[in-house]
Amino acid sequence: MNIKSVICDYHDNKNDICKIRFEVFVDEQNVPEELEIDGLDDEAKHVLAYLDTEAIGTGRILSDGHIGRIAVLKKHRGLGIGKIMMQDLMKWAEEAKLEKLWLSSQWHAHGFYLDLGFQCEGEIYQEAGIDHIKMSKKI
Repeated sequence: MNIKSVICDYHDNKNDICKIRFEVFVDEQNVPEELEIDGLDDEAKHVLAYLDTEAIGTGRILSDGHIGRIAVLKKHRGLGIGKIMMQDLMKWAEEAKLEKLWLSSQWHAHGFYLDLGFQCEGEIYQEAGIDHIKMSKKI
């Protein structure tokens, strides 16, 4: 299996990024499209994961260290793709000299981020009808 992950810009990769995010968040999780498209993609660095030449995962990081929109197509979950993408985003953040990373984890996925060194902050809250918790990590 040939899996690779690359840091990229939104403009040149918009079709792959949006295809994955809409399939995971809008179609699968019923997140309203207007919440998924927040106007921040152009200023973010993105990550795309590929299986051979097929884009199968994505995520992004903003200049303030906010990681979000981590998504892997359902048929490719459980292969470590999310971890590979997160490691690439964390490496990019380190090279950009960011001091802290933070994210809003869906509650069911918070263990994934705990394993990557993130810590929970505050209480569980609802976002798009899904339980979330804020998490952060110093780098």
